[in-house]
Amino acid sequence: MDKVQEFEAQRPRLFSLAYRLLGSAAEAEDAVQDTYLRWHGAERGQVVVPGAWLAKVLTNLCLNRLTSARVRREEYVGPWLPEPVRTDGGVLGPLETTEQRDAVSLAVLVLMERLTPAERAVVVLRDAFEYSHREIAGVLDCSEASARQTYRRAKQHLAEERPRFSSAAGPQRELLERFLTAAAEGSVRQLEALLAEEVTAWSDGGGKVTAATRPVTGREKVARFLLGLLERFGADLDLEFAEVNGAAVVLGREGGELTSVGAVEGEDGLITGIRIVRNPEKLRFLASQLRGLSQNG
Repeated sequence: MDKVQEFEAQRPRLFSLAYRLLGSAAEAEDAVQDTYLRWHGAERGQVVVPGAWLAKVLTNLCLNRLTSARVRREEYVGPWLPEPVRTDGGVLGPLETTEQRDAVSLAVLVLMERLTPAERAVVVLRDAFEYSHREIAGVLDCSEASARQTYRRAKQHLAEERPRFSSAAGPQRELLERFLTAAAEGSVRQLEALLAEEVTAWSDGGGKVTAATRPVTGREKVARFLLGLLERFGADLDLEFAEVNGAAVVLGREGGELTSVGAVEGEDGLITGIRIVRNPEKLRFLASQLRGLSQNG
């Protein structure tokens, strides 16, 4: 196997790692490509175990990107949400358990933004890729004790702030169907009956398209916000279901073009969170996935 073939065999795993670290498919692809350039320039003697070498290079490239990304996201217009990725084709690896699905959900990826780059790397390597603390220490060039302590601290932060919700595809699909039925009838009362009292809606337009620049919180406010969106865009909007980031979501198309992705989080049969991605730049990767699926079908 030559170097190109060896790298291509690792590419899916590398993309999965980079996406979990960055929350951006476009940036993940760039990081993987930068890793390839370093791989191409490395001498055989430098690389003992290709998979481990590539993961270390990629992780450290992503850590550098995360540091600069923090500054950009502080200046971002409105709420920041991750780039949605279609996952029923295995692009992020196996998502067979609730824990695996939760780890790539939009809600948890947003929560991961609150960790330091090192904390995020340790959690991803440990939980998603089953690295030992010794292996993580080798990737981050720190002591095993430091890696263990960083992991413990990161998990504590996540546990304190992590929202409770179900990421099971079945219940989420059912919640979405009930929500769309109520919204189609234009009834605030019916819509409110599906929403938890402290429900929050986030809409990410990135300053490029119309979207709320602040989160909308509260049952009545969220219901009226959503009905307002449907009144404004609903006539030209075609809706369909898909699996994105390990969960059922609603795709919105206008004139055949993907213009929105809507995801919900629920608990006890009520919607506790709604996340709508409308930024066209963040929809490009998913749109290309959907085109590829259509062409292959």
